[in-house]
Amino acid sequence: MKYLLLIFVGWMIFGVEAISQKSKSEHADSTWIVETKDGNTYTGMLKVLQTGVLYEITTSIGVLTLREENISFIKKVEANRIHGNDYWPDNPHSSRYFFAPSGYGLRKGEGYYTNAWIFFNQLSYGFTNWLTLGAGCVPTFLFGAREFIPYWVTPKLNFDLKNGKGAIGLGTIYLNVTGLDEGSNGVGLVYGSYTLGSREKQLTFGAGLGYSGGSFSSTPAFSLSGLRRTSKKWALMTENYFVFNGSDGFFLMSGGARYMARRLAIDFGGFIPGGSSVGAIIILPWLSLNVPFGRRY
Repeated sequence: MKYLLLIFVGWMIFGVEAISQKSKSEHADSTWIVETKDGNTYTGMLKVLQTGVLYEITTSIGVLTLREENISFIKKVEANRIHGNDYWPDNPHSSRYFFAPSGYGLRKGEGYYTNAWIFFNQLSYGFTNWLTLGAGCVPTFLFGAREFIPYWVTPKLNFDLKNGKGAIGLGTIYLNVTGLDEGSNGVGLVYGSYTLGSREKQLTFGAGLGYSGGSFSSTPAFSLSGLRRTSKKWALMTENYFVFNGSDGFFLMSGGARYMARRLAIDFGGFIPGGSSVGAIIILPWLSLNVPFGRRY
């Protein structure tokens, strides 16, 4: 199983650029997306019949005539959003893998709610194109345990590379529990992430240091993660951690997929721990639900 994961990670990193080869269409420059107030979305070639009043859009299912008063959103589609004859909307989940962040951040106005294994809940929002803030908790109060509530915050700064082929992220994850003694300062991790590639296909190198009580750990942790969008609604992911401490070492490898519907994404996969102190091979399953909100398209 460990070797299968290594093969999977290698394919994620060195895979053929099949996606980019399919990303252009001869009609891309004249393709538009129109969303009506009843929630339907149409993609195709747009013709203005009467400015500000009446539009005609040619789609794969035929020609439709739409009135301005029934349209809630209209936008010209970028060429790299057309794959074959299919429109791929922006990936609203490109700023993270299963849990680890990429160098990319949420764009201004984007947000999402995520729930992992029912107990772990988090809200994240892009306040600017370079500042994302997340906060989460385990809602123990729903089960009668109101005194001790685990919570965390995840501020993150991110900067896209000028060539458009990657991003750099800097942030921290701070964790504490309500109801503990006043002397409890919580624990956390400061990290940096460097992402190569686009929001659709990316590889991220990460490094972090844990901290607690005002002091930092002397042992850094490293990560290597990847995401590859394979179709309009599917992406493959891997997220891997490595800690080296003298002769002792530990790693956590994973592989899985993300299903991206219009207003929902589901992550599923498995993590395999390993190292000098780990005995039998076990698979730790992962399942999370992600609901994007805010900015679209």
